[in-house]
Amino acid sequence: MALALERLTVIDLTQVMAGPFCCQLLGDLGADVIKIEPPGRGDATREATGHRLPHGESAAFLAVNRNKRSVALDLRTDAGRAAFHRLVSGADVVVESFRPGVAARLGVDYPTLRELNEGLVYASISGFGQTGPYADRPGYDLIAQAMSGIMSVTGDAGGTPVKCGVPVSDLSAGLLCAVGILSACLARAVTGRGQAVDTSLYDSALAMSVWETAELWATGRAPGRLGSAHRVNAPYQAFPTRDGYLTIGAGNERLWERLCGVLHRPDLLADQRFGSNADRVRHQGELAAELGRTLSTRDTAEWMAMLGDAGIPAGPIRDYAQSCADPHTLAREMVVELDHPVEGRVRALGIPVKLSETPGRIRRPPPRLGEHTDEVLAAAGLSTDEIRSLRTGGVAG
Repeated sequence: MALALERLTVIDLTQVMAGPFCCQLLGDLGADVIKIEPPGRGDATREATGHRLPHGESAAFLAVNRNKRSVALDLRTDAGRAAFHRLVSGADVVVESFRPGVAARLGVDYPTLRELNEGLVYASISGFGQTGPYADRPGYDLIAQAMSGIMSVTGDAGGTPVKCGVPVSDLSAGLLCAVGILSACLARAVTGRGQAVDTSLYDSALAMSVWETAELWATGRAPGRLGSAHRVNAPYQAFPTRDGYLTIGAGNERLWERLCGVLHRPDLLADQRFGSNADRVRHQGELAAELGRTLSTRDTAEWMAMLGDAGIPAGPIRDYAQSCADPHTLAREMVVELDHPVEGRVRALGIPVKLSETPGRIRRPPPRLGEHTDEVLAAAGLSTDEIRSLRTGGVAG
């Protein structure tokens, strides 16, 4: 079956998380993603020591680099740059995650590459973007979460600042960059011209803050931490049960009445503190205490059955071992297995976007460093002697 992006050639100059995640999304949907890595060490996450599989491969690298081909090429050399320019001439997209200014010093910036390929879509992911007073600063997920405001609303009320448990700035930057790339490709189909796409961890973190900024501008007050509670609905948070925790979303009157019925708490319906959603939000702490007192008398599974029968949105708080083993996760093919040349069968997250006519497919495991150097350079028109010269000179690996 055809793949949605199978005619799209993407050159991936990125490392670590945001850029590789962006390019993996494109690769999952069919793009031919060519990952350019420095000879010898490759993407920095190849050297990550935190989590390694039994035969030494980096779990961090494997997580965001499938459906790619790896070319080891030293862009600091004239010969490496020349070979890279040959690749760009036949590409659709280049994605880079250098600090602003580095690409220009290497000769792989948009103005330079546009001269080689007028239709090129050139996407940049950085900490703070290509413009503005912070453009030259190094950026990491933690820094973006802190400066954007995310850490000011994460954690329990009155607690210390806490970052989101997943790297939301990195991943949202990669996701939004993929949206920008595909938008630019659609525009190119009309105009025949490429363009630059600029996104950052900081911008993406702010873009995820739609509720929080809405509260700021509506009230004039910066929102604070609420734990698991919601800003405009109640009850809508986590509650303790006898054997764990349960989340409940009963943010309208119909669901609130049903919840009180399931809990056998008609007194809550008569309590003026909880008479409307606005009242419940205003008295959120007292409401949580009342509901927690009742919910803590039964196990999570008992409450889930009762709430499910009443049509009340609810879900247990689980760890990743539990969620990855869940029958629904497996039915949605969100945990998959693939064959790796060193590690054998490895598990990975599946493709979250399901297309009915051109579904994505995992076609390649994450590549070994420089695994496809010869085949990619040959396809770009370099001769066997030219490739051999690049290898012997240490330019290609």
